[in-house]
Amino acid sequence: MRGGPEGRRADFYLEVLTVLKTEVPPQQEQPKECDGKEYEPFHLRERIEEMILYAWEPVTQFPRKDRALADKLKELMTDLYELSIQIDNRHMRKTTANNLDDKLDVLRGFVRLAANKKLHGGKYPPPLTMHQYEVWARYNDEIGRILGGYLKTL
Repeated sequence: MRGGPEGRRADFYLEVLTVLKTEVPPQQEQPKECDGKEYEPFHLRERIEEMILYAWEPVTQFPRKDRALADKLKELMTDLYELSIQIDNRHMRKTTANNLDDKLDVLRGFVRLAANKKLHGGKYPPPLTMHQYEVWARYNDEIGRILGGYLKTL
């Protein structure tokens, strides 16, 4: 019985498996009603932050010969994040949203270049693997969908 599960109480396992409820972050609240319509909170900044958290590490591991491409990708990601903050705080939201859409298109192109085998020659593999490209493209697609829906409402 020493160290085995037979000697422990069943409620110990229940305590370990129980997850404590925490407060919901303010941006993930339930949809609000205004004028009889339900509105969901704006998740664009969160998605861009998730994309940056995923993509920053692979970009920093680019080889030295692709450092200019890595710097451009980092610059575009930080520009997207800055523009998403400006959308929340500005009055000229349509112009800022259009700028963000343009930057997102440029980022998509550079991500595609980073995963292209032809650009890096047959001797060297591209800095982004196919899996990294697919995941990053999904993040960009989701950000584009959120932004497209937001632009329709303006």
